[in-house]
Amino acid sequence: MTAAFDPWSPSFVADPYPAYAELRARGRAHWYEPTRQWLIPHHADVSALLRDRRLGRTYTHRFTHEEFGRTPPAPGHEPFHVLNDSGMLDLEAPDHTRIRRLVSKAFTPRTVEQLAPAVRRLAAELVGEFVARGGGDLLSAVAEPLPVAVIAEMLGIPESDRGLLRPWSADICGMYELNPPEETARRAVRASVEFSAYLRELIAVRRKDPGQDLISALIAAHEEGGDRLSEQEMISTCVLLLNAGHEATVNTTANGWWTLFRHPEQLAALRAEPGLLPGAVEELLRFDTPLQLFERWVLDDIEVGGVVIPRGSEVALLFGSANRDPAAFARPDELDLSRSDNPHVSLGAGIHYCLGAPLARLELASSFGELFRRAPGLRLAAEPEWKPGFVIRGLRELRVEI
Repeated sequence: MTAAFDPWSPSFVADPYPAYAELRARGRAHWYEPTRQWLIPHHADVSALLRDRRLGRTYTHRFTHEEFGRTPPAPGHEPFHVLNDSGMLDLEAPDHTRIRRLVSKAFTPRTVEQLAPAVRRLAAELVGEFVARGGGDLLSAVAEPLPVAVIAEMLGIPESDRGLLRPWSADICGMYELNPPEETARRAVRASVEFSAYLRELIAVRRKDPGQDLISALIAAHEEGGDRLSEQEMISTCVLLLNAGHEATVNTTANGWWTLFRHPEQLAALRAEPGLLPGAVEELLRFDTPLQLFERWVLDDIEVGGVVIPRGSEVALLFGSANRDPAAFARPDELDLSRSDNPHVSLGAGIHYCLGAPLARLELASSFGELFRRAPGLRLAAEPEWKPGFVIRGLRELRVEI
């Protein structure tokens, strides 16, 4: 039933959408033995299960590993799991609620709007330098440095240290792929230890000398009482904000331009009418989402399409498939930058909906808009290759000419 679904195949990673169509045609829930997960391909089911409190990003708030029928993580992987499991993306209420309430103050629409001039200025500087060089790899020159710089500035990470962040993030995020090999785990553990030690030192500095950054604000909130974060929760929150705060934006930028180059009529329409840009960002997020799959644990038995999925199971919600479901989108395999009805799930839903969505939209609109203005003839210079990862799906590079 799932023969076409092969997340380790380069050809599948390059174009998973025909396999998704096959999955949708064959049913609503499919057991996938290689990862021992239930694949959920339909938009209505993905959307509903993201909001269903019978599922969770963790189960340890209710069950031991043994009670849940799961093997505990390998002891050698503990530094990664300590870091990952204390971040709000992998927590449930009440801990998730407490941490999100504190951090959300930094990502309100009003707060993000106050960041807008700085984000646009940084985008203009990066694009200006890129245009002056005559092009190159758009991913490393514009797509990566913009969101990394923005979230690092928000956290108060010194500019001289920001080169450390992307490699640490990439190594940690390798563990989110399906059945990661042991070498990936070793790199993730090493990055978790190094990143945690760095942040522990930075937090100590901010305790003595607070700034106007988010780390200082979290320390102040802790010391004033009310909602509190342990030091580990603070470290895990900072790592999560960096990883989630740039991975999706980086890949949406590069994947989005690759999509536009393959749809020249849509690219021409966007260049002719910049007012389409906000809707175009949503359509690019839908058409080729950077997060293809989101995992959740089944805490109480559920039923999907007549299939009972028992407690202790793991479901793989296929965002990329949901975003191409004809039951939710007219002409789903067509890129339509003027699409008005666009309930894509690329930013999640429910209590784990992307906290940084307003900031991501600002960054994407700023970089795309600046490139349209400064490089109206931007064109592809070489066919890109996809990185091997499927869950977080993106290009190795995107070489362009001005």
